[in-house]
Amino acid sequence: MTPSNDHENAGNRWSDLDRPPLDAAALRRALVRDGGLYRSLDVVPSTGSTNSDLAARADELPEGAVLVAEAQHAARGRLDRRWTAPARSGLFFSVLLKPAEVPVERWGWLPLLTGVAVATGLSRAAGVDTALKWPNDLLVTVEGEERKAGGILAERAGTAGAGGVVIGIGLNVTLRADELPVPHAGSLALAGAAGTDRDPLLRAVLRSLERWYGDWRRAGGDPAACGLQETYAAGCATLGRAVRAELPGGRAVSGEAVAVDGDGRLVLATADGMREPIAAGDVVHLRGVG
Repeated sequence: MTPSNDHENAGNRWSDLDRPPLDAAALRRALVRDGGLYRSLDVVPSTGSTNSDLAARADELPEGAVLVAEAQHAARGRLDRRWTAPARSGLFFSVLLKPAEVPVERWGWLPLLTGVAVATGLSRAAGVDTALKWPNDLLVTVEGEERKAGGILAERAGTAGAGGVVIGIGLNVTLRADELPVPHAGSLALAGAAGTDRDPLLRAVLRSLERWYGDWRRAGGDPAACGLQETYAAGCATLGRAVRAELPGGRAVSGEAVAVDGDGRLVLATADGMREPIAAGDVVHLRGVG
């Protein structure tokens, strides 16, 4: 996720021979099938934001619509933070989900579920361990240091009764050291991934998302019943560490991150012996202490 003007060259499919384009037809053959989650899969050379594009059509599109961009020039992270990356250097895509049978108050688990799905998919397909920083960052280890290699953005979309949630994923795959925007950024390649071919990586992540989402939906969104809460906690690098949660209005809470509760909130054990749950929507920054 590095500043770049490469989106201007995204229309040239072979402008970087080390970063070949995705094979949209092969991806559709592998992922779009009767009875499966995915109903459509489109790959575009460039767009502003795949999340914005899907959100604008949420009412008319079926659940399981997938939009992938080879480059994005107005991509957004949480709290509308902006980022771009060189064309075809990563996986930049969004999925439309409509879990109508799950109570809306449990939809907050979707970005955490997506993190688990990405981590488990990459473990199999890339041979690299991906840790989760609550609530929405994907971490890899580069030269013994945890670095952010991706992020997840979940946004409500569509009208009542017809809408859903658009889940956006941005993942640095072949980003090189001289392309890093900041020293603490990373990529699968820098983490020593066994494979950086984006086609099998995208297939693995989407299949993993389909599996976890199906289990969660069948459990009525109960994160404990489907194993999601336990699996997320096992892969969450935030737990067990001293952190400072910066909240709106200049308020901050510091303590040890001890759990992720049934609502997906991070529970901090503070110095005065209290346990304070922090919701993802309330956090401006979450920083390590010490």
